[in-house]
Order: sequence, then structure tokens, then C-alpha cells
Amino acid sequence: MGNRTYEVMYIVDPGTEADKIEKLNDAVAKLIEKEGGEVIRMDDIGMKDLAYPIQKKNTGHYVLFEIQGSGQEILELERRMRVNDMVLRYITVRVDEDRKKAEKLRNKREAKAAKRATFRATAEAGETGETTETAEVQAEA
Repeated sequence: MGNRTYEVMYIVDPGTEADKIEKLNDAVAKLIEKEGGEVIRMDDIGMKDLAYPIQKKNTGHYVLFEIQGSGQEILELERRMRVNDMVLRYITVRVDEDRKKAEKLRNKREAKAAKRATFRATAEAGETGETTETAEVQAEA
């Protein structure tokens, strides 16, 4: 099984002290590396309002991890988050396939834009009487 990219976001209870949240983040990173994954990015977003109250709380401390791995580390991570009282909610999303699709669309769009630019340059050259080679050079610049 190849490496996949996941985003894991979890919300920590707002009453939790900052050093405990930092220890939790370190423990998550160590767990991921121990299970064979790699932490690409870790964003400690901080306190934000919740969309709806969870356990009578209106705010939460958000943390986002971007992980590359096989998926085994995700299973163990989710298992541990289910039993952790500090974590109010968590979600894991596989993002590598979506990023590949977005990259293909971006490349297709850029190719289309380049084709339009050369077409416009040749059309403008035809109107002004320039040669198409001169117009293409001007379009590239």
C-alpha cells in the first residue's frame, strides 16, 4: 500500500491548560512517527468559536495535522482520540486524491490559457499586419 496524505483536525476542551495541549500534540506526533507515518505539517490554530455547542462549551482549541502514511497510524490515532477526555471532536480526511485532481485541473486551465494567449497574439498580429512569429514573441514576453 502506498503512502497517502491525510489531514487530521481535532478540537480540545477549552478548559485544558496550554502545556497539556502541547504534550498532547507531541504525543500525537510521536505516535504517528512510531506507527510509520510522517508529520508533514502541524498547525496549532488556537481558540475558536464552535459552530454549535459541544458538551455545553461554545469554544474549543483547534489543532490540524497533515500526515503522510499508510493508514495504520490513522487507525491507532483515532482509537486513542476516542478515549481521550480532552478531545471533544476529531475528523480525518484523505486529501491526496483531491490534490491530484486539483493539480490536473490547474494544468489543464493553464494550458488552455496559454493556447488562448497565442491565439489572441496571432489574431492581433493579423489585424496590425505583423508576422505571427513577432506576435508569438510579444505574447511570451
